[in-house]
Amino acid sequence: MAYDKFTVLTSTAVPMPIENVDTDQIIPARFLKATKREGFGDNLFRDWRYNADDTPKQDFVLNNPIYSGKILVGGKNFGSGSSREHAAWAIYDYGFRCVVSSFFADIFKGNALNIGILPVTVSPEFLNKIFTAIETDPNAQIEVNLPNQTITILATGEHESFVINGYKKHNMLNGFDDIDYLQAMGNDIRKFAETTVYQ
Repeated sequence: MAYDKFTVLTSTAVPMPIENVDTDQIIPARFLKATKREGFGDNLFRDWRYNADDTPKQDFVLNNPIYSGKILVGGKNFGSGSSREHAAWAIYDYGFRCVVSSFFADIFKGNALNIGILPVTVSPEFLNKIFTAIETDPNAQIEVNLPNQTITILATGEHESFVINGYKKHNMLNGFDDIDYLQAMGNDIRKFAETTVYQ
């Protein structure tokens, strides 16, 4: 399933300085019945966002109108717990295109990259600088540059490089999932099949 291409994202950010955010908190298990990727954003952080009577919890960051944007900034160890793909689906469906943390669970990181969410791992020191920038100004702009593999706090110019697998980077720049990648190589595959001696 193709998704939006990711090149340079400049956006405000939503701060969530909570460590050990696991996938059951991101999308509770009772909402995993659907098999399509749409609709999960409504229940992103459901038990943190809403009371038992479905009224919004005023102290949760997603219910605070001063914070918005396509970048979610989380604490250390984001996406731990079960391997459910739905956690990444919920974050994407809500509208986030990038999650920043000082550490991601490997399976969550892979699931995010597979559907067009860029997980950016930064040092704990730079993560604190981002939180401080947002606390100082909720409208602070963060630039995530995938071609250059940098993340920058535009108000101060402070920046840091991040690492990404070359194959995943290529796919995100082109909006490809694994199937799209193979389909894009269709002509090369056919030419190889026509010339190979193994027929």
